[in-house]
Amino acid sequence: MAGLRSIVQRLRPKPRPIPDAHWRAALRATPYARAQPLQERQRLRALTAQFLRAKTFEPAAGIAITEAMRVCIALRACVPILHLGLDYYSGWSAIVLYPGDFRVRDTYMDEAGVEHHEIQDLCGQSMARGPMVLSWETIRAENPARGQDLVVHECAHKLDALNGAPDGFPPLHPDMQPREWGRAFRAAYDRLRSEVDAGRGTRLDPYAAADPAEFFAVLSETFFTAPQLVYRDFPAVYDQLRLFYRQDPYGVIPTARRP
Repeated sequence: MAGLRSIVQRLRPKPRPIPDAHWRAALRATPYARAQPLQERQRLRALTAQFLRAKTFEPAAGIAITEAMRVCIALRACVPILHLGLDYYSGWSAIVLYPGDFRVRDTYMDEAGVEHHEIQDLCGQSMARGPMVLSWETIRAENPARGQDLVVHECAHKLDALNGAPDGFPPLHPDMQPREWGRAFRAAYDRLRSEVDAGRGTRLDPYAAADPAEFFAVLSETFFTAPQLVYRDFPAVYDQLRLFYRQDPYGVIPTARRP
């Protein structure tokens, strides 16, 4: 079986090289990737090329998707799986890109068993086995220094859904302790919810208090963009994310270590 896999891998077409100009532009827009040492940037570039070969980009609402846009999104999508591998994104194949926010109809049932229908305007959405939907306007406007990265956020939902409905508890590695993960995230989530409910300002995006799945997604995007916020405010969560993603952004991004 191992020999058969090796043959199949050799027969697969190699990913197309990423043009240097597009790669440099994507790095400029992704501080964490730009701050990586050369060997890691090379590894990330190869993974990004594999991602571009494996996933399709589908335009919506009249947007024209350029190669530079594809590379920018693919690079950000590969940041969380740099030391995990592309197999963590198996089970879905398409990215739908809108020029701006998009409207969806949502149906949910409350605790009393009453079904509700509502219309929401979203900038991103990830369906467990379906496409990842993104707003290009949001991607262009976000500020990584403030912990914003829509692509990483939605990719975190994809990772969270690998073992069932997203609940902030993705499939952990064998050397990780589920009890430690649960304890760290539960305490941090409860603390953030208390602060938001009390109307106190938080350095972390208060949207993280919406539910455990959003807490994990927001913490993940902040982990890779403004890691000092997680490192200093939620050290136990930072340690669990470091183990899960097998990366240590606080030690990579120079500005993260400033007082």
